[in-house]
Amino acid sequence: MPAIPLHAPDLAPPAPRGAMCTDCGLSRMALAPRCGTACQFTVPDFPAREAAAHGRSDGDAHFGPHLAMHRAAMVPPKPGAQWTGITTSLAARLLETGTVTAVLTLAPAPDDPFRGVPVIVTDPADMAQVRGMRMGFSPLLALLEPAIDAGHRRIALVGIPCQVHALRAIEAELGLELVYVIGTPCSDNTTIDRFHDFLGRLTDRPGDVTYLEFRADYRVEMRFRDGGVRLIPFLKLPLADLPPDFFPMTCRTCTDYTNRLADITVGYMAGDGDQWVIVRNARGAEMLGALGDDIAIRPLTTRGKRAGAVIGFAANVERAAGGLPLRRMPGWVRPIVAWLQPRIGPRGMEFARARLEMKAVETILHLRRAMPGRMKHMVPAHVWALAAPYGLTPRPGETPATSTSDQSKTP
Repeated sequence: MPAIPLHAPDLAPPAPRGAMCTDCGLSRMALAPRCGTACQFTVPDFPAREAAAHGRSDGDAHFGPHLAMHRAAMVPPKPGAQWTGITTSLAARLLETGTVTAVLTLAPAPDDPFRGVPVIVTDPADMAQVRGMRMGFSPLLALLEPAIDAGHRRIALVGIPCQVHALRAIEAELGLELVYVIGTPCSDNTTIDRFHDFLGRLTDRPGDVTYLEFRADYRVEMRFRDGGVRLIPFLKLPLADLPPDFFPMTCRTCTDYTNRLADITVGYMAGDGDQWVIVRNARGAEMLGALGDDIAIRPLTTRGKRAGAVIGFAANVERAAGGLPLRRMPGWVRPIVAWLQPRIGPRGMEFARARLEMKAVETILHLRRAMPGRMKHMVPAHVWALAAPYGLTPRPGETPATSTSDQSKTP
């Protein structure tokens, strides 16, 4: 693989942090002392951050503030994209129009297409080089200082929720004219080494895998260097065989799967075969509109019932005794259930709501078991609202003594 043809500045080492640090990059900056108040995993205040970013905090527990949601796809799909290339196309159009002069994002490492290297992109043509999925933690925010030092005052950032939360906390202190935030959903991240171990459990040639995606049709898609494609039903994944700490505690207790603080979120859960776009504010609408006829927009779909799937997931998390959710069933049953899932399981918006409720349940159960002292500060109101239908409500001492907001609606 060729060297990265983009600006990848040397970054300072991270300041020592605890187990709940995802190395978003803030601890590598002069603003490192702000980690304690900016981090999603210390004392998050989503209502205040949402009001600052979007002008409102409207109480949508599942998806956060938004103006519109769509199924969408680039026409035609961009070669080498994880889905169709919406995320990189949004950023490239910002550069093409001169709206921003730099995009902060992750490029594939020269020796590993899945490992992310923080880069500053200034040429819209170079956005094609950063298409695809990156795994592991990456100090993206540490690019802010070299970008500002290079004279950039209008920037875009493509980030995951924990990076975006910290960015929003320090945004007013950066002296920037404009910041456009393109968010992607994130939850079940892991280290790059653990990710490659997972690939090795799925195929006898993990070094040839160029693409991996968890799809909304309950299958994982793998692509190989020789053009081969393999689809694996979720129920046939070896999740129960992974070590208990395969996913860091941060990722098992993430409270912002949909990137609530981004201007626009681009994912897949409610896409039902397409990508899923959440337009959160006027800046997000501006970015989507700038793509014009290059993007096809369709209405969202919904079908199936999510409650049974979430109840089963919650029971598995509780039985896991602190490890990964167990998924044990007789081997002869698995092919039957794997065949049924995409046909009768939740799809579209119902699939997205199911996944978000699962994450809420997982957050509460893992924190109660491993870090009960953090419950009062780390679990926001929208997570309690999502978990409440499944019998998970705050115990004494698990919520702040006073509440400044109410995010209890569950549409």
